[in-house]
Order: sequence, then C-alpha cells, then structure tokens
Amino acid sequence: QLQLVESGGGLVQVGGSLRLSCAGSGLDGYIIGWFRQAPGKEREGVSCITSGGSSTNYADSVKGRFTISRDNAKNTVYLQMDSLTVEDTAVYYCAAYLQYYYCSRYDTSGVHSWGQGTQVTVSS
Repeated sequence: QLQLVESGGGLVQVGGSLRLSCAGSGLDGYIIGWFRQAPGKEREGVSCITSGGSSTNYADSVKGRFTISRDNAKNTVYLQMDSLTVEDTAVYYCAAYLQYYYCSRYDTSGVHSWGQGTQVTVSS
C-alpha cells in the first residue's frame, strides 16, 4: 500500500509563495494529483502530473500561479504555489492514481491512495 506524506504547508501573507511536497516510497510509478479543501467547501482538484512528468494540468483557479513537478529519484512530487490569495487557504492533499484519465478530471473515484493533508493559510 502506497503511503503519501505531504509537507510544506504553513502561514503566508497574500502574494507570498509556498512549496508543498508529497513523498512516498514507490511514488515514482504513480500519477499524482493535488487537491484542496477549504472549510465548509467540497474538496476540489488543483493539479495533476503523469508518472514521468511529461503531462500536467491545472484548475483554472490556479493556472499561471501554481506549478506541479516531480523528482522520481526522490519519490517526491512538488506543488509550487506563487501569488497566493486568501482564497487559496485550505488543507492540501496529494493523491495517487493509476490512470491519468481520472486524475486529469480530478475524479476521486480513481484515487489509489491519499495523503493526510497539510494546512495552507494565506493571511491578508
């Protein structure tokens, strides 16, 4: 069973940056998605990257501000978040998929494993 661990969350001011990490032994063989859930809201997909890193996609709300990448030698996927706004405040989760079809649509029915989440708080 793949175990994912997120890190890198914290408190940042509007306009600031954070880099989240999602690590797990054997992660290099999986497609990875990032999701977030704000208080009182449903979980939403943020970004997705194929196992080799050749294809990525982003939700419209983060396009141009967030960048997903991976280092398979380190079994880690990153989410670089720039120009943060208060609307980015949420718990961020990474998820492992076996099929890009599901990840690219942020369809959680295709999730193989979830991480425990890391809190991101953007203050004004």
